[in-house]
Amino acid sequence: MDQQQELNELKELVKHYEKVIKNMSVPIIPSIVPRTILVPIAGFIYRDRFEAIRTKVLKYAADHRETECVIFDFTGVNTEDVESFDYNELASELSQLNSAQKLMGLRPLYVGFNPRFVREIVHAGIQVELEVYTNFRAALKVLISENEKSLPAL
Repeated sequence: MDQQQELNELKELVKHYEKVIKNMSVPIIPSIVPRTILVPIAGFIYRDRFEAIRTKVLKYAADHRETECVIFDFTGVNTEDVESFDYNELASELSQLNSAQKLMGLRPLYVGFNPRFVREIVHAGIQVELEVYTNFRAALKVLISENEKSLPAL
Protein backbone atom coordinates (compact mmCIF):
# COMPACT_ATOMS: atom_id res chain seq x y z
CA MET A 1 0.00 0.00 0.00
CA ASP A 2 1.44 3.37 -0.95
CA GLN A 3 1.41 6.43 1.30
CA GLN A 4 -1.32 8.24 -0.64
CA GLN A 5 -3.69 5.28 -0.39
CA GLU A 6 -2.94 4.93 3.32
CA LEU A 7 -3.55 8.66 3.82
CA ASN A 8 -6.89 8.43 1.97
CA GLU A 9 -7.96 5.48 4.13
CA LEU A 10 -7.04 7.38 7.27
CA LYS A 11 -9.03 10.41 6.09
CA GLU A 12 -12.06 8.18 5.49
CA LEU A 13 -11.65 6.66 8.94
CA VAL A 14 -11.50 10.14 10.51
CA LYS A 15 -14.69 11.14 8.62
CA HIS A 16 -16.40 7.98 9.87
CA TYR A 17 -15.46 8.69 13.50
CA GLU A 18 -16.46 12.35 13.20
CA LYS A 19 -19.90 11.17 12.04
CA VAL A 20 -20.14 8.72 14.96
CA ILE A 21 -19.17 11.45 17.44
CA LYS A 22 -21.65 13.90 15.92
CA ASN A 23 -24.49 11.37 16.16
CA MET A 24 -23.62 10.54 19.76
CA SER A 25 -23.26 14.17 20.81
CA VAL A 26 -27.02 14.82 20.70
CA PRO A 27 -28.90 11.85 22.11
CA ILE A 28 -32.69 12.23 22.27
CA ILE A 29 -34.44 10.11 24.87
CA PRO A 30 -38.24 9.83 25.16
CA SER A 31 -39.29 10.57 28.73
CA ILE A 32 -41.67 8.69 30.97
CA VAL A 33 -43.78 11.87 30.86
CA PRO A 34 -45.87 11.77 27.67
CA ARG A 35 -44.89 14.12 24.82
CA THR A 36 -41.60 14.99 26.53
CA ILE A 37 -38.05 14.24 25.45
CA LEU A 38 -34.73 14.51 27.26
CA VAL A 39 -31.60 15.81 25.57
CA PRO A 40 -28.62 15.12 27.86
CA ILE A 41 -25.64 17.32 27.07
CA ALA A 42 -22.21 16.25 28.30
CA GLY A 43 -18.68 17.26 27.47
CA PHE A 44 -17.43 20.27 25.59
CA ILE A 45 -19.97 22.71 24.26
CA TYR A 46 -19.26 25.06 21.38
CA ARG A 47 -21.08 26.88 18.58
CA ASP A 48 -21.18 23.93 16.14
CA ARG A 49 -22.44 21.64 18.90
CA PHE A 50 -25.30 24.04 19.67
CA GLU A 51 -26.13 24.08 15.96
CA ALA A 52 -26.18 20.28 15.92
CA ILE A 53 -28.44 20.24 19.00
CA ARG A 54 -30.87 22.74 17.46
CA THR A 55 -30.96 20.89 14.15
CA LYS A 56 -31.41 17.40 15.57
CA VAL A 57 -34.09 18.39 18.11
CA LEU A 58 -36.08 20.37 15.52
CA LYS A 59 -35.91 17.46 13.08
CA TYR A 60 -37.03 15.07 15.81
CA ALA A 61 -39.95 17.36 16.67
CA ALA A 62 -40.93 17.58 13.00
CA ASP A 63 -40.88 13.77 12.74
CA HIS A 64 -42.65 13.29 16.10
CA ARG A 65 -45.35 15.95 16.10
CA GLU A 66 -46.72 14.73 19.44
CA THR A 67 -43.60 16.14 21.16
CA GLU A 68 -44.48 19.20 23.23
CA CYS A 69 -41.63 19.57 25.72
CA VAL A 70 -37.84 19.28 25.53
CA ILE A 71 -35.69 19.03 28.64
CA PHE A 72 -32.06 19.99 27.99
CA ASP A 73 -29.92 18.49 30.77
CA PHE A 74 -26.55 20.20 31.22
CA THR A 75 -25.57 18.09 34.26
CA GLY A 76 -22.77 16.45 32.27
CA VAL A 77 -21.12 19.76 31.37
CA ASN A 78 -18.18 20.52 33.67
CA THR A 79 -16.54 23.88 34.30
CA GLU A 80 -13.62 22.85 32.08
CA ASP A 81 -16.06 22.10 29.26
CA VAL A 82 -17.05 25.77 28.98
CA GLU A 83 -13.81 27.52 30.01
CA SER A 84 -12.85 28.41 26.44
CA PHE A 85 -16.37 29.61 25.61
CA ASP A 86 -17.11 33.33 25.76
CA TYR A 87 -20.05 33.66 28.15
CA ASN A 88 -21.78 36.31 26.00
CA GLU A 89 -21.59 33.88 23.09
CA LEU A 90 -22.79 31.03 25.31
CA ALA A 91 -25.78 33.07 26.46
CA SER A 92 -26.52 33.94 22.83
CA GLU A 93 -26.41 30.26 21.85
CA LEU A 94 -28.76 29.35 24.72
CA SER A 95 -31.12 32.14 23.66
CA GLN A 96 -31.11 30.90 20.05
CA LEU A 97 -31.70 27.32 21.20
CA ASN A 98 -34.62 28.51 23.32
CA SER A 99 -36.13 30.62 20.52
CA ALA A 100 -35.85 27.81 17.96
CA GLN A 101 -37.73 25.43 20.25
CA LYS A 102 -40.48 27.94 20.97
CA LEU A 103 -40.92 28.76 17.26
CA MET A 104 -41.43 25.04 16.66
CA GLY A 105 -44.17 25.05 19.31
CA LEU A 106 -42.08 23.25 21.90
CA ARG A 107 -41.60 24.11 25.55
CA PRO A 108 -37.88 24.08 26.35
CA LEU A 109 -36.78 23.41 29.93
CA TYR A 110 -33.19 23.51 31.15
CA VAL A 111 -31.69 21.59 34.05
CA GLY A 112 -28.32 20.92 35.62
CA PHE A 113 -26.43 24.15 34.99
CA ASN A 114 -23.21 24.20 36.97
CA PRO A 115 -22.77 27.01 39.54
CA ARG A 116 -19.76 28.62 37.85
CA PHE A 117 -21.56 28.67 34.53
CA VAL A 118 -24.51 30.48 36.17
CA ARG A 119 -22.27 32.85 38.12
CA GLU A 120 -20.31 33.87 35.02
CA ILE A 121 -23.46 34.57 32.99
CA VAL A 122 -25.02 36.58 35.83
CA HIS A 123 -21.73 38.40 36.55
CA ALA A 124 -21.45 39.37 32.89
CA GLY A 125 -24.91 40.94 33.16
CA ILE A 126 -26.31 38.72 30.45
CA GLN A 127 -30.09 38.42 30.38
CA VAL A 128 -31.34 35.01 29.24
CA GLU A 129 -35.02 34.09 29.58
CA LEU A 130 -35.06 30.34 30.22
CA GLU A 131 -37.28 28.02 32.21
CA VAL A 132 -34.73 26.37 34.50
CA TYR A 133 -34.92 23.66 37.16
CA THR A 134 -32.27 22.27 39.48
CA ASN A 135 -32.33 18.78 38.01
CA PHE A 136 -34.21 16.42 35.71
CA ARG A 137 -36.36 15.06 38.53
CA ALA A 138 -37.56 18.55 39.53
CA ALA A 139 -38.53 19.35 35.93
CA LEU A 140 -40.43 16.05 35.62
CA LYS A 141 -42.31 16.72 38.87
CA VAL A 142 -43.47 20.08 37.53
CA LEU A 143 -44.57 18.56 34.21
CA ILE A 144 -46.42 15.71 35.92
CA SER A 145 -48.25 18.06 38.29
CA GLU A 146 -49.14 20.45 35.46
CA ASN A 147 -50.51 17.68 33.30
CA GLU A 148 -52.17 15.94 36.22
CA LYS A 149 -50.62 12.74 34.96
CA SER A 150 -49.52 9.80 37.00
CA LEU A 151 -46.65 7.57 36.03
CA PRO A 152 -47.81 4.49 34.13
CA ALA A 153 -47.43 1.16 35.91
CA LEU A 154 -44.27 -0.62 34.90
